[in-house]
Amino acid sequence: MLTELETLTQEMIPAVETEMRAVLHANGTQPDPFYGMLQYHMGWVDENLQPAQVNGGKRIRPLLCLLSCAATGGDWQQAVPAAAAIEILHNFSLIHYDIEDASPTRRGRKTVWQIWGIEQAINAGDAMFAISHLAIARLMERGVDPAIVVQAMRRFDETCVRLTQGQYADMDFETRDQVSVAEYLEMILGKTAVLISLSTELGARIAGADPETNTHYNQYGLKLGLAFQVIDDILGIWGDESRTGKSAATDIITKKKTLPVLHGLAQSPALQQLYTQADPDDAFVQQAITLLDAADSHEFARQQAVAYSNDAAYHLEAISPSGSAAKALHQLTHMLLSRDF
Repeated sequence: MLTELETLTQEMIPAVETEMRAVLHANGTQPDPFYGMLQYHMGWVDENLQPAQVNGGKRIRPLLCLLSCAATGGDWQQAVPAAAAIEILHNFSLIHYDIEDASPTRRGRKTVWQIWGIEQAINAGDAMFAISHLAIARLMERGVDPAIVVQAMRRFDETCVRLTQGQYADMDFETRDQVSVAEYLEMILGKTAVLISLSTELGARIAGADPETNTHYNQYGLKLGLAFQVIDDILGIWGDESRTGKSAATDIITKKKTLPVLHGLAQSPALQQLYTQADPDDAFVQQAITLLDAADSHEFARQQAVAYSNDAAYHLEAISPSGSAAKALHQLTHMLLSRDF
């Protein structure tokens, strides 16, 4: 028997895909080169602009939006344009992040800039940004109260600013020898958590929730996003590679400034000295992990993740969501936060 989450996912995600395809001109025919770049990034066509079925992402954010709407007593189909807009906005940020981080691949394929060049990839990202705004404006066509649409669009733009602030901080950290734990947490708040927070809040707003309920949904999404990122940081060092699907050494080899690493650097002069090495190797990785363990950095990060998870659970319970969508929300929250960390 399917869970509530599985059942609703099978209904909701295809609706979001249909909406995104509509605003990104994916009508089943070969796209022109401009829209082809956007559709390639979404996983709908290959680099020759022929139909493809590849990983386009998990669509967690739009799912959270629609489940939050339904769990608040609203008609989730009214919220589909907002869910699509959030996912398109997320993908705009990924196109630009890939350029800024010089990432050659995403989801197992070449990034847009690797195929079409940096200049066209910037243009593609700009287009995705604009189209995300056109997508959220389609809430009017679903009969959503115009006043709620205006509120949603304002929150959407406020979140866009926070996203770019988060990316600014992330890039700034790469040029600095010292970054504090507090600065890092503020960065992931902007780069990761605020978009998840927007997803849950907009679902509630479109359902006509009162201000207190909107606030709880906002905070539920925010804490969920923070917990998810911290767990990712832990798994990036101590995760089981057979389960995470990626090397647990990558974050150490690249000297990525994640929460456990920053905590360790603040606690351990030996780790600080080690991180001055120019060329990390296997011995570097093992020594770094040993020093992180000695500094209790794993436990520090774990406690942060647990605290954020508990906060997310508190706000979700305070909302008192109902129906199958509420059960699905609880199931999705458990799925995202129950990874072995």
